[in-house]
Amino acid sequence: MHGPTLPISQEVHALKHRGEGESFYEAACRQAGTLSDDEDHRNTLKNMFLEQRAMLAGRVQAAVGAARKVTPFNCFVASTIDDSMDGIMNVAKEAAQTMRMGGGIGFDFSTLRPRGSRIITLDSEASGAVSFMDIFDAVCGTVSSAGNRRGAMMGVLRVDHPDIEEFIHAKQNKYRLRNFNISVGITDKFMEAVKAGTDFELNWNGHRPYRVVDAKSLWDQIMRATWEWAEPGVLFIDRINEMNNLYYIEDIAATNPCAEQPLPPYGACLLASLNLVKYVSGGLETGFKFNWNKFSDDISPLVRAVDNVIESAIFPLDEQKAEAFNKRRIGIGITGLANAGEAVTGEAYGSTKFLTFTTKVLKVLRDEAYKASIEIAKEKGSFPLFDKEKYLESAFIKTLPKEIQESIAEFGIRNSHLLSIAPTGTISLSADNVSSGIEPVFRHEYQRTVLMPNGPIQETVKDYGLENFGVKGVTANVLDIDAHLSVLVTTQKYIDSAVSKTCNVGADVTWDDFQNLYMTAWEQKCKGCTTHRDAGSRAGILQELSIEEGEACYYDPDTGTKSCE
Repeated sequence: MHGPTLPISQEVHALKHRGEGESFYEAACRQAGTLSDDEDHRNTLKNMFLEQRAMLAGRVQAAVGAARKVTPFNCFVASTIDDSMDGIMNVAKEAAQTMRMGGGIGFDFSTLRPRGSRIITLDSEASGAVSFMDIFDAVCGTVSSAGNRRGAMMGVLRVDHPDIEEFIHAKQNKYRLRNFNISVGITDKFMEAVKAGTDFELNWNGHRPYRVVDAKSLWDQIMRATWEWAEPGVLFIDRINEMNNLYYIEDIAATNPCAEQPLPPYGACLLASLNLVKYVSGGLETGFKFNWNKFSDDISPLVRAVDNVIESAIFPLDEQKAEAFNKRRIGIGITGLANAGEAVTGEAYGSTKFLTFTTKVLKVLRDEAYKASIEIAKEKGSFPLFDKEKYLESAFIKTLPKEIQESIAEFGIRNSHLLSIAPTGTISLSADNVSSGIEPVFRHEYQRTVLMPNGPIQETVKDYGLENFGVKGVTANVLDIDAHLSVLVTTQKYIDSAVSKTCNVGADVTWDDFQNLYMTAWEQKCKGCTTHRDAGSRAGILQELSIEEGEACYYDPDTGTKSCE
């Protein structure tokens, strides 16, 4: 038998990833047939998909080769919002079209003038950047997304925008911006001011400083908000741009809703993950082994398949299509790290041996993905906006082995970016509840509610590692804060896009340790950081509820729960 065995996994896979009446086998064949270059490639992909060694992101699984006309791209970033009513409404219209076809979307609201600014032509005052987020929230809540999904959004505001304090506290009203995840775009200049204890200027659009604030005080507001409410998240926006392979042609100001893909205007994220537990063999008595050869061999056909999605894709907007074809950005990642790593190393998540295993996995993933993209470039050409000299000067490319850099110089490369670590909530659940992405085990056993067409269902879900390996991994609610951070830091070194990870901290974490987590993440060159504290006012993302990769979470003020549909 192929496919998931748990009833809830079978139900989720059928609902989210297949057409009506389509079997798991038929879905795998559809996907492999649509995305293959030749018969050998088709057969390889078919086996990978049937065994769930490789899993396309949910939207890709549902869309490629399907009768429904929906986009396979998980998420997008909106066009730059022009500071005018026409500009705002045009982007809202584009967002509605994108969400209608199944895509989540991120926005940078930093281009909108601050509250109280004079509008000379109308002899009035601006209502501010945050006020216009309500328009987009209403659009998301109104527009039906394709398939059994709900729209998802990320709202970003730069830390130097004069409305930043209003933005920080915007979601502390439980009834407001319920369709948004929000993140502050943090600059290096601001973090240096925090460390130095100096003042910091707030300005807009290069204008004179609107206000001067104490940097530590503003930082404290951000930290207090996420300590209590789990938002806003933090994006180290200068680091994102510094490490961008396409630094020479784009400026990134926002991300997709789960932040694993920093993207330019009209940028799109296209995701897939290798399921690490499928490369583990052995048992508790004989010991566990990881099949490095098979893992390495599977990366190239998966890169080819995901690259081929671009050709077959439907796009909500022509501008999104042009962006995807010109840069061919994809995001290959992993899931099941906690289950696989704790079994193979025999040690806890975040331990020295676990980090050594993680490093080896990510080095193999990085190197083989880039080699695969180079080979495809030999056959099909590099992405159209490839500039050899400038591309090779990018900070991340300089971290690649010398032989790979030399191959790029000689043959080019098919994809501008290749790697991303997504939350993988739904695809991990549909693979019998393997640990999601690079997250630790959530719980060993719990009740999970999934929203189905006929109403919610609730079933008992057991951890894959405990059920299949007999390994009782350390769970997220008791994990040391340093272990979370060490895995995040280790992972980001080998990923050219970004890493979506929530550092779940227990109720006993100290205020100083909590703040230091963020400061250390910046000092260690991470691209962002998100936390959830068990004792906070908002129920966590890791509640015993359905979690959908690339989609927003919704707070229910009546039940006190937060679900990700």
